[in-house]
Amino acid sequence: MNSCIFCKIINKEIKSEIVYEDDIVIAFKDINPQAPLHLLIVPKKHIENVNEVNSEDKELVGHVFVVAKEIAKKFNVDKDGYRIVVNTGKFAGQAVFHIHFHFLAGREFSWPPG
Repeated sequence: MNSCIFCKIINKEIKSEIVYEDDIVIAFKDINPQAPLHLLIVPKKHIENVNEVNSEDKELVGHVFVVAKEIAKKFNVDKDGYRIVVNTGKFAGQAVFHIHFHFLAGREFSWPPG
């Protein structure tokens, strides 16, 4: 995916403030934060959106949530709470078509969202 901005961040072609990285995912600060703590957890495997996830990706998706828990502890938001959001498609607000998980914390959120 030569033009995918997240692939370029994963490949270190574009600098980003990375807060976590392993062989499966990378997490970095969102450039347009919607909360005091707004990170993106991005699988290194390019998957366009939730509609493209298949049974082979079960461990990858599960890993994202294990990483989210670790990040919550690292930033001391595990007790107060945090929100994980995945947008799929243009009408849902997906702007980068590489699946990513918004990790939002540091303030109280309302419901329903958007």
